Amino acid sequence: MIAALKSRLSNWLFQLRGPETGSIVLVQRRIFILPSRHGLIYLCALLFMLIGSINYALSLGFVLTFLLGALGINSILYTYRNLARLEISPGRAPPVFAGSNAHFTLLLNNPGALDRFSIGITRDRKEVVYVDVPAGQAVSAVIAVPAPRRGILMPGRLTLFTQYPLGLCHAWAYVEPEVRCIVYPQPEAPGVPLPSPAADNGTGGERGAGQDDFAGLRSYHPGDSLQHVAWKAAARGRGLLTKQFSGRADAELWLDWQTLPPTLGVEARLSRLARWVIDAGAAGLSCGLRLPDTVLAPAPGDVQRERCLEALALFDNPAGVRASRR
Repeated sequence: MIAALKSRLSNWLFQLRGPETGSIVLVQRRIFILPSRHGLIYLCALLFMLIGSINYALSLGFVLTFLLGALGINSILYTYRNLARLEISPGRAPPVFAGSNAHFTLLLNNPGALDRFSIGITRDRKEVVYVDVPAGQAVSAVIAVPAPRRGILMPGRLTLFTQYPLGLCHAWAYVEPEVRCIVYPQPEAPGVPLPSPAADNGTGGERGAGQDDFAGLRSYHPGDSLQHVAWKAAARGRGLLTKQFSGRADAELWLDWQTLPPTLGVEARLSRLARWVIDAGAAGLSCGLRLPDTVLAPAPGDVQRERCLEALALFDNPAGVRASRR
């Protein structure tokens, strides 16, 4: 009960809305400001100066105290203005393998006429990225988030803060952009041999992808292996062409969930299939994938590799993995 009330109070006080789509503008109600540790020391020093000036009737002491006090009040306005009206937009988060870090890109746009300096961005208060945003321009910041498990990863709540210009005040705002990163299963260690390809007639085939004899050139299609691109022809101005081979072109490499040892668990099977997908792509093989809920026809190239790894990452519709809010 207490935890629920605390969470509800925190959501109301700090205007927490959960993941937000599109651009996020730091308006007045989203920015919070308090004295920093140096600001509290500064405030205590002013208090002692004021007490001393009153006690000894020091005219110059009053002047200095009120002058420094006015400087502190101005720093509040400048610190707040350093964050106000900034626009934060989510960028692309490239897929990663489980066990590594996902990198989320944020685009900070400054529509105002004043430069913004020393804007900090953090997720866990341990690792901080600082950026300066010139007037009328946008800059990008990359936030690293651990990706321990496969599935969908979101960055969670991020904190933007600043103590510019004097460090006397700490202003901050919370944002939680709606951006997702696909986390592939962690591949098994290299060394597990690929299964033998199956020919069209159902018989086993020697591993390969039709590379015995050169059979000619055809137009390049997105997803074709770069190993088969005719670079010499491209250098002569003939455009991008793909080499075709004959011999074993009818052999198809199928990576089948059902053919894996029954002693392997779900994650171990996905890990082995991920290793095979990577090895097949490195060898330039045309492979397909059979899962209990998904079938991907054999195809060559990097596009097929990403499709297979994505299917493995989203197998069995795992719940989205969201970074912890700390």
